[in-house]
Amino acid sequence: MKIGILGGGQLGRMLIQSALKYDDEFYTLDPASDAPCNNISHFTQGNFNDYEAVLNFGKDKDVITIEIEHVNADALAELEKQGVKVVPNAAIIKTIQQKILQKEFYKTYDIPSPEFQVVWNSDEKIMMPLPFVQKMNTGGYDGKGVQVIRTEEDYQHLWKEASVIESLVDIDKELSVIVARNENGETKTFPVTEMVADPKLNLLDFNICPVFLSEDIQKQIDSVTEKFLNAVNSPGLFAIELFLDKNGKIWVNETAPRLHNSGHQSQEGNANSQFEQMYRVVKNLPLADTDAFGYSGMLNLVGAEGYAGKVIYEGMDDVLKFPKTYIHLYGKTETKPGRKMGHINVLADSREELMEKLVKVKSMVRVIAE
Repeated sequence: MKIGILGGGQLGRMLIQSALKYDDEFYTLDPASDAPCNNISHFTQGNFNDYEAVLNFGKDKDVITIEIEHVNADALAELEKQGVKVVPNAAIIKTIQQKILQKEFYKTYDIPSPEFQVVWNSDEKIMMPLPFVQKMNTGGYDGKGVQVIRTEEDYQHLWKEASVIESLVDIDKELSVIVARNENGETKTFPVTEMVADPKLNLLDFNICPVFLSEDIQKQIDSVTEKFLNAVNSPGLFAIELFLDKNGKIWVNETAPRLHNSGHQSQEGNANSQFEQMYRVVKNLPLADTDAFGYSGMLNLVGAEGYAGKVIYEGMDDVLKFPKTYIHLYGKTETKPGRKMGHINVLADSREELMEKLVKVKSMVRVIAE
């Protein structure tokens, strides 16, 4: 089968790596000539946001999927009309890639999400009380396109672009649940993970599994995933990012219609990884079991402050000596501050041991440049 992926980044790379044990041809489209997928797929350099580029790339493929949501959804809708299978479908990609449509989707389907106001331009009066969160309608990812407005003085920093203004949740924990559905309607859910963000970079630092949740909180999460999958009405793998507030209530922060950073620890921590699951969704195969093995965690390898250029990984020999520790590099030749260059997965017998190992490993390795 000819499988096309819009985006040639690390998520596509790990999907292809996982699927090499099967028997398919993988094609990728990415604007960067040195994208991580360029040497492990039939690679086309091109803009996945361009209508014609996506149409031309997809027309001879059996199925098209994505590893980034900021793609031309109109071209995907046209490919669907021409008989190309698109997973997830063009309609849900279009909904999720715009924060305004995504928030309205949650409201329509009674999926709990923080209160919000839509602001189309800078002249509109903001009715939301301080403090609040501003999320740009399009283009945001990894903490970009999101800011907290806490004081009257912060109003001067408001972005002019169309945005969602959202009430600020009093967060106890940030959680993620990855759910999958194939064309036959079979669904599988990975165990919930806890996301610990880097406060400076505003992107994922550690991901931890399992999370100990009360029966009530787990029921809330199960209800959210069921409502979401029913509303989406599309095969796909989706990462639902959640807030658990200090009153024990679950809120949906946002959803990614693709593989996700918060599922990386599943590579060694679960019976099957999110990448194996995504492959099965794309092929409409029976879904894989997702049982967790003990305690697992992930830490991102990001470019250190003050370094840009050809990448050097310091401390890797020490990391490789650690038991039950697994390095995954993304094949990116150039580093810059805050850029995701890889991740390290760790297994442990208790949460305490897991946290100790994650903190230790993080202290041992640095991503710098020549």
